[in-house]
Amino acid sequence: MTPSYTEKFWVSHDGLKLYARVYPGPKPVVPSVLCLHGLTRNSRDFEDLAPHLQHRYRVIVPDVRGRGLSARDPNPQNYQPAIYLQDILSLIDSVDAQRVAVIGTSMGGMLAMMLAVGHRDRVSGLVLNDMGPEVDPQGLERIKGYAGRLPSPKTWDDAIAQTKSIFGSAWPNLSPARWSTLTRRGYREDETGTLRVDADPMIGEMLRAAPAATANLWPFWKALRGIPMLAIRGAQSDILSAATFAKMKAENPELQQLEVAQRGHVPLLDEPECMAAIDAFLTTVS
Repeated sequence: MTPSYTEKFWVSHDGLKLYARVYPGPKPVVPSVLCLHGLTRNSRDFEDLAPHLQHRYRVIVPDVRGRGLSARDPNPQNYQPAIYLQDILSLIDSVDAQRVAVIGTSMGGMLAMMLAVGHRDRVSGLVLNDMGPEVDPQGLERIKGYAGRLPSPKTWDDAIAQTKSIFGSAWPNLSPARWSTLTRRGYREDETGTLRVDADPMIGEMLRAAPAATANLWPFWKALRGIPMLAIRGAQSDILSAATFAKMKAENPELQQLEVAQRGHVPLLDEPECMAAIDAFLTTVS
């Protein structure tokens, strides 16, 4: 089956070869949507949403450096949001996307907020998937516990079991076929046939080396007033608390919100209510 996307490689400001999928829209000139994945994830997380959106938009989905088909950075100190933001800007420039709506999952949501604050003229709207201006320390410690530390599974069945051990409570009631699909998005066979998480283990080391206190992004949140935003929260999320979700709305009454039942961190964005909310939101900002 012919893929619905083209593969885009570009070189970062510091010489790293980076990768993105670009899903062309229904005609040459359509609005662009930029999709940004989470900490140890990659562009494959949008394999359901991106083809759905490309019926109306061009969809740009990078592998952030150190993940997927983007090169691992020989200097792990570069695994930080400010560097990722430079990479994203060079990508959207290279594909001539003057203005984008951004859908950001987890870390991708933080990058989306940073992009909108620093380059407001480039952003038409934001969809934040289980990320806000405050991260629950409990969830952050959970992620620190496994990021970059997972042993290489011997088989795909072992990889599925490993995925379930991490995300089982966040994604209940999935079919075996769905678990297999989601697992294959997070792992890759290396040149020796060994299965590995498709992200540089040093990403987890840099997360653990960061200061213990979580970043206070509430000043960012105030700066985002006036930019159309949809915030999505998993009802059982341990990263975006119910209290923070409520405060986000209190401080920005124009914020649109969706809470997804039977999801923790993060909603998969294939849920019918997520797709419907994103479709409706993008119609207002395109």
